[in-house]
Amino acid sequence: MIVALHSRLLEGHEHDYDRDHARVPDDLAEAFARHGIRDWRIWRDGLDVFHLVECDDFVAAMTAMGEEPANEAWQGVIDRHVKGFSGDGTDFSSWGLRHVFSLSDQTA
Repeated sequence: MIVALHSRLLEGHEHDYDRDHARVPDDLAEAFARHGIRDWRIWRDGLDVFHLVECDDFVAAMTAMGEEPANEAWQGVIDRHVKGFSGDGTDFSSWGLRHVFSLSDQTA
């Protein structure tokens, strides 16, 4: 499955957010893999950040990541830059952008 997410940065944190993502810690990448997250791509436009998460089960993966020491350490780094994610706190089933359009759906 692929889940699209949106988050928003705190003003003035753009450079530091990009810098901190230059390379995520190996233990975080290993935790992602253990919990079925195969890829997490990020694009940024000003303060708006768009994520595509390729995973087996997003809710299960995010729930499991909440108990990972590597993720806890990473959140300590990255949360200082992020105003918040679209969604309802830790109810990961409410996260994700609504799919509106796919050209391939119309041309298949």
